[in-house]
Amino acid sequence: MLPLHIKNETSRLRAVVLGTAVSNGPTPNIEEAYDPKSLEHILAGTYPVEKDMVKEMEAFYQVFQKYDVTVFRPETIENYNQIFARDIGFVIDDIFIKANILPDRERELAAIQYVLDQIDPKKIVRPPEEVHVEGGDVMLWNDYIFIGTYKGSDYKDYITARTNTAGVNFIKELFPNKIVKDFDLVKSKIEARDNALHLDCCFQPVGDTKGIIYKRGFREEADYMFLVNLFGKENLFHITRDEMYHMNSNVFSIAPNVVVSERNFTRLNNWLRKNGFVVEEIPYAEIAKQEGLLRCSTLPLIRD
Repeated sequence: MLPLHIKNETSRLRAVVLGTAVSNGPTPNIEEAYDPKSLEHILAGTYPVEKDMVKEMEAFYQVFQKYDVTVFRPETIENYNQIFARDIGFVIDDIFIKANILPDRERELAAIQYVLDQIDPKKIVRPPEEVHVEGGDVMLWNDYIFIGTYKGSDYKDYITARTNTAGVNFIKELFPNKIVKDFDLVKSKIEARDNALHLDCCFQPVGDTKGIIYKRGFREEADYMFLVNLFGKENLFHITRDEMYHMNSNVFSIAPNVVVSERNFTRLNNWLRKNGFVVEEIPYAEIAKQEGLLRCSTLPLIRD
């Protein structure tokens, strides 16, 4: 049995599901784009190709090997994008929550069924249909659960709005002893530089006390100020609109002092090193074109 255990984003990682770019399928057509950034690259003819993305994910896999992390990969679905494992489920404490994702992506859960079979069935939860909540919007920080959402009355019109108020309430009921704090995120169907697809696109803790944040990703300044007050402004690395677009907040922690980051994130990586982190730099710029990066590609199961 897999003894699930996730309390935060940064404790020493022991087991993880890492997505796969194998048999990723052809470049989607315009109608099939899930987000404005993918659309931008489809239109520009710069959408990433499979062999490049496989190479990037292999580099990520090698870092996990280096730190002796148990890695599970999804079973391959022919011609299908299975890179972003974070969207299909997530673990809080010792509970695996299956996400109600976009209907087209239901098959991705079946591809990790062999992993789910190693978990106590009483510890696997499937929210009711009206509950939308994706792993990229759910972030654990010990006693806190941070959840990205979109409260606009036009929620249903946005394919980029992935977690609804029902999702927030569902998590509150499931974890009554946690402090659940939701954040209303800025969404755009057309401009990737103004679209916080998930909470991890504009905020993520690193280490025990620090974090990466993009102020304009929050619709309400009060939500941004909540994090500033909680972490302390001096502990937060503020990223620019362009750095948000390139997914600088979507790094991944293997331990409190070890962060996997994209090799082009020069300003961020220098700040991390200056603050005592070991930065494992890998190429991930092709995958980033699909509005997802390192955290999006992982589904952590066990941390110390």
